[in-house]
Order: sequence, then structure tokens, then C-alpha cells
Amino acid sequence: MRTAIFPGSFDPYTKGHDSIARRGLQLFDRIIIGVGINEKKKGIMAVEKRIQALKNLYRNEPRISVEAYSDLTVDFAKRKQADFILRGVRSHKDFEYELAIADVNKRLSGIETVILFTEPDLACISSTIVRELMHFGRDITEFLPEGFIIEE
Repeated sequence: MRTAIFPGSFDPYTKGHDSIARRGLQLFDRIIIGVGINEKKKGIMAVEKRIQALKNLYRNEPRISVEAYSDLTVDFAKRKQADFILRGVRSHKDFEYELAIADVNKRLSGIETVILFTEPDLACISSTIVRELMHFGRDITEFLPEGFIIEE
């Protein structure tokens, strides 16, 4: 069984993230969405609420599960017996960043990183931009997967 970890803070989880996860199902038998916990960052959604919202979003997709983790992604992947780390990139800047991390992860653990390029119509969406729009009271529903509810 080919298992991939799809790691991130997902604060919030966007249509771009959803696209990567669903497209990843074409490559992997199982995807574990790993919601990274970083005590130094204060998110717009509590980790528990992010996890619950993601579980609800994928409630009808048995091949996707959701878990929190607070250690290195490669250590989480090893614990979950994952063979791959799934990542998405929007631009060459993202690619360079992800390439460096993928190289270190491979050196540390032997786990391969599989990168999917974001669909062009979703490339402008990032959690950072969505958080900024929220801060200024703008409607963000067009950037979120249908059925994903943000609870602060």
C-alpha cells in the first residue's frame, strides 16, 4: 500500500490544498493529512478545529485521514509507515523551497517527496493571502473547498 503524508499548517485549508490531496489519490492508496503543530505560531483556527473541519471535509473519502503532529515531518511519516511526502507548489519560489526540504528529508529518512504543481486557476491562492483577506473582513469562501468551515 502506497501511503503519503500531506503536511502543512493548513491555516486555513484552501482549494489549492484540496486539489493536491484529491489529485494525490490518483498516485497513492492512502493520504494522511498531517496538521503540523507549531507552538510559536498563533493560527486563526485552533489545531483541533482545523482537524475536525478536515475530517468533516473528507468524511466520505476513506483513503484520506487527518492527524496532528508536532515533530519533524519525516519522523511523523516514519511513525505512520508512509513511503512518501506529498507537497504542492505554486511557483518557482515554492519549488526552490520545497526542493531544499525534500533533499534534507530524503537524506534524513530515505522518504521521497512527490511534488504536484498547483492547477493554474488556483495558483494565486495561499493561506497567507486568505488570512490577510480575513483580517480585513473580506469574504473568503471562493478560496476554500466547498464544505470547509472556518471556526475561530
